[in-house]
Amino acid sequence: MPQTIVDLLSKGVQANNADKFRRGNLIHLPGEGSLIATGDIHGHRRNFERIVAFADLPNNPKRHVVVQEIIHGGPQDPDGGCLSYRLLFDVVRYKLSFPDRVHIVLGNHDTAFINNSEVMKNGEEMNRSMRQALEREFQEASSDIELAIRQVLFSQPLAVRCENRIWLSHSLPNARSAEKFDPKILDRKLKINDVVRPGSAYLLTWGRNFSQTLLDKMAKLLDVDVFILGHQPQQEGWRQAGENLIIVASDHNHGCLLSLDLAESYTALQLIESIVPLASIS
Repeated sequence: MPQTIVDLLSKGVQANNADKFRRGNLIHLPGEGSLIATGDIHGHRRNFERIVAFADLPNNPKRHVVVQEIIHGGPQDPDGGCLSYRLLFDVVRYKLSFPDRVHIVLGNHDTAFINNSEVMKNGEEMNRSMRQALEREFQEASSDIELAIRQVLFSQPLAVRCENRIWLSHSLPNARSAEKFDPKILDRKLKINDVVRPGSAYLLTWGRNFSQTLLDKMAKLLDVDVFILGHQPQQEGWRQAGENLIIVASDHNHGCLLSLDLAESYTALQLIESIVPLASIS
């Protein structure tokens, strides 16, 4: 079984890199079809199942799904270890089933696992918790699986740009870091230093609390009109956090997704009409 998991994750790396809509570290979606945009999942299996059911990709051949931040949260083993890697395996399987229509973007918990830095959630250091669960489940094979997890996370694109000028990423650089962010990272091969502070992939996944001035600056830099982000917890499942920003969360019972027409243009206000509570999906 451990080798089966390693092989699965290796295929996930290949699928992430071979995505036909990927150029560099950016997914470019066309101006046709539809898009399901989600926020952080953090091990919430039921919400992931609802996303899959709502997207219904087998019957919607021009539909895309963007998911993010699968790890850290959800079920625990009997000793309290984080089992969210099991959901990650299933998300990779989903990607392999629809390799050019499921897009998994890099999050800050991913960068923390890649570079083995501390990341806290609900008062717990999540990398240690997940590593301990891996060791208990896979024993001597755990180091091989941990490496394979790092590799599949590292292969994820950084963001999605839609032809209708919508941008999806885990976050954006904050005001103090915006000048250090190099947009060329979207076009070149990712390096390990990019996911460590102050690398540009790190900056793109860790920022919070954006002023309208910063949002307008980033919109001009990235040549987009509206942002859909995750990262910042939302008790109600979503929030309009600027004239051109919607933040979505998909990791709890009030979680949401957005269902968009890629041929239509949207303002942030119009995006609100596209919000679907995950609890409403059977």
